[in-house]
Amino acid sequence: MDRISRATPEETNPLRLLSLDRLRRRTSMKWRRYPPDVLPLWVAEMDVPLARPVVRAVADAMELGDTGYPEGSAYAEALAEFARTRWGWDGVAVARTAIVPDVMQGAVEMLKLVTGPGDPVVVNCPVYPPFYQFVTHMDRSVVEAPLGGDQRIDLAALDTAFRRAVTGGRRAAYLLCSPHNPTGTCHTADELAAVAALADHHGVRVVADEVHAPLVASGVAFVPYLSVPGGERGLSLMSASKAWNLAGLKAALALAGPAAAEDLARLPEEVSHGPSHVGVIAHTAALGDGVPWLDALLPGLDDNRRLLSGLLAEHLPAVRHRPGEATFLAWLDCRALGLGDDPAAVFLGRGRLALSSGTAFGTGGAGHVRLNLATSPELITEAVRRMAAAVAGV
Repeated sequence: MDRISRATPEETNPLRLLSLDRLRRRTSMKWRRYPPDVLPLWVAEMDVPLARPVVRAVADAMELGDTGYPEGSAYAEALAEFARTRWGWDGVAVARTAIVPDVMQGAVEMLKLVTGPGDPVVVNCPVYPPFYQFVTHMDRSVVEAPLGGDQRIDLAALDTAFRRAVTGGRRAAYLLCSPHNPTGTCHTADELAAVAALADHHGVRVVADEVHAPLVASGVAFVPYLSVPGGERGLSLMSASKAWNLAGLKAALALAGPAAAEDLARLPEEVSHGPSHVGVIAHTAALGDGVPWLDALLPGLDDNRRLLSGLLAEHLPAVRHRPGEATFLAWLDCRALGLGDDPAAVFLGRGRLALSSGTAFGTGGAGHVRLNLATSPELITEAVRRMAAAVAGV
């Protein structure tokens, strides 16, 4: 049945509004990578209708023919107000921001500002696969600092990685994933301050990917890296992309701490030609007027985290799962199932369920899968059913 609820997304959990039939009409990566019999819960796209303020803003731009090049500070001003009201942070200085095409392209440009060819970039593995792909493609090397067994930053491992990275007087950077993808860990103010102190001690520059910042669980507080003592030399990337499902409307913001303003000022002119003007309009509308929609989404994600934990405990108790404090992603340890290094291949082949393979997330990812929770409770239930059927069929 092709249905959409008549309740507005601002009043109702957006994760409950779209049917599977309607979702399958989408032509994005999530819904076109695999055959129709596969249930896709892999790539970070949400199964939601867009917030109405975003739809209105984009529709108005189309009516006006407002499809030229981006200009102005409205996006940065909207983020500054969102940061003030959401995180109690007044640190988004519009003069120390720049529009970039998206968060990962922005991270590449920030890393180019503070490192050179061949220099090392430290990451906390297991981590978002493009960290490896983009860093190595730009002729930098990756140095891993594995997370601890509690899925939090291991400061001793980070200290070791920083020492290794700066050996021989090399410039080095730390690409911080905050909140962390895939584990959903939301770093605390104390943890981030300790990171900043270590970075300062070793002369490592911090570039923070904070794209999941608005997506925190109930009772959890996101802390911007640039807000902690020692974060003044940091660079950050933020966007409405993940929280409002706007990946196809390209635009993000690079932010510089007070001591990194001169670095950001060296950003090449051509970078500003990458963002979409319509994307900037959409992201600005999301941050400015789409907060009620976000406030309806977040309890739905909380419900889905609890639902997944309960379903796994009942049907796949051997799977270890620590519910995330942020993001809409779940990191599942499937090693006890005996499915080898890539259980995602088994779930796809035998269960017709597409999950992200843990092997792509670097050291510590083997035997794991990442599941996208940003869908309906019915589809999460079906996903666990398919996982259990796949295991039973091995």
